[in-house]
Amino acid sequence: MALEVGQIVEGKVTGITKFGAFVELSEGVTGLVHISEVADNYVKDVREYLNYNDVVKVKIIAISEDGKISLSIRKLKENNRNASRKMSAQSFEEKLAKFLKESEERQQDLKKYEAKRGAGSGSRRRAY
Repeated sequence: MALEVGQIVEGKVTGITKFGAFVELSEGVTGLVHISEVADNYVKDVREYLNYNDVVKVKIIAISEDGKISLSIRKLKENNRNASRKMSAQSFEEKLAKFLKESEERQQDLKKYEAKRGAGSGSRRRAY
């Protein structure tokens, strides 16, 4: 299977350097996860996030003309966050619609109750 930019693949960490980690993908092809693509926050040492022989999912972000493959773990996590934001936005809108419907029903019930109460008892006040 040919590797393409944007594809999400699984690989094994085969090397760790100061500037990133090498990940072996299918068919023995190796790509680099640059230190800036390991996590969202500042990464001082790649070893804090990755170890040799770790199996990781990565996103292919570039393939140069000479065949070098640039990988990202960070962008893969961004995709997951964007998907979960869409899900939470949908559920928020659903929750809001449900709340507004229930609120309207409660207001109607309250108006009916007040109309019944006001018609039968008048506006008498008790003196204490």
